[in-house]
Amino acid sequence: MKSFFDKNYQTPLWFRKKSDYKSEDPQSRRQFLKSAAGATAIAALPVMPLSAKQQEQSLIQLNKLKKIDPWLTLEATLLHLLPESKSAVSAEVSPGAKSINALAYLYQVVTVQPTEEDEKKFIIKGVGWLNGFAQSQQGKPFVQLSVEQKEVTLRGISNSSAGSNWLSTLLAYIFEAMLAPPAYGGNPDGIGWRWLEHQGGFPLPKAGQRYFELPTRGKAKDQITIREIEPIKSSTRYTNVPLIKRANKA
Repeated sequence: MKSFFDKNYQTPLWFRKKSDYKSEDPQSRRQFLKSAAGATAIAALPVMPLSAKQQEQSLIQLNKLKKIDPWLTLEATLLHLLPESKSAVSAEVSPGAKSINALAYLYQVVTVQPTEEDEKKFIIKGVGWLNGFAQSQQGKPFVQLSVEQKEVTLRGISNSSAGSNWLSTLLAYIFEAMLAPPAYGGNPDGIGWRWLEHQGGFPLPKAGQRYFELPTRGKAKDQITIREIEPIKSSTRYTNVPLIKRANKA
């Protein structure tokens, strides 16, 4: 596959498992974030917390890498998809991709989280396809385009299945960076929560309690065994009621 417009492209399984929400309208994207501020939406995010030291090391590395591709173009894309903006009717400032550390969040998704390899390859290869399209249409790589040219270019790739899926993938991680607790790399000082008027949960998960480190449902069931049936005495009769006791299997 050499471009977003490859006729042989088929939407992969990893993408079909994700949300199918799509929008190229910045205002619609902001409305989605507002509506997704409920605890259920936030709790469903499969993210991994980073220690303060890990976050610092990750940012140092990213500050070096974002000067070149793929991170240079990825940052420019994220900033365009969710720019900083002021409300036309109030003094409210809507945080953008820069304020919520969207690039830092995406970086740890690719380098730290147990993200599927095919998805990581798709994100990175998309940078080359985007720049190839920008070069063919505008005569420049994406980062050198004006705001208007970037909008035209992104809307152009959105007309292909692969391009639409690539943009949707980046948007999904923008949403996660906005909604996830700060320990996950985005949403510094809860800036996204404050904008959404959401109260974050407490306490935050620690190392060893990350979602992929927890036992699967099947293994958890294996740790629960029916050890014995004991009679329970009531005021009038004995009733045999099975008591389930926890026991660690040898």
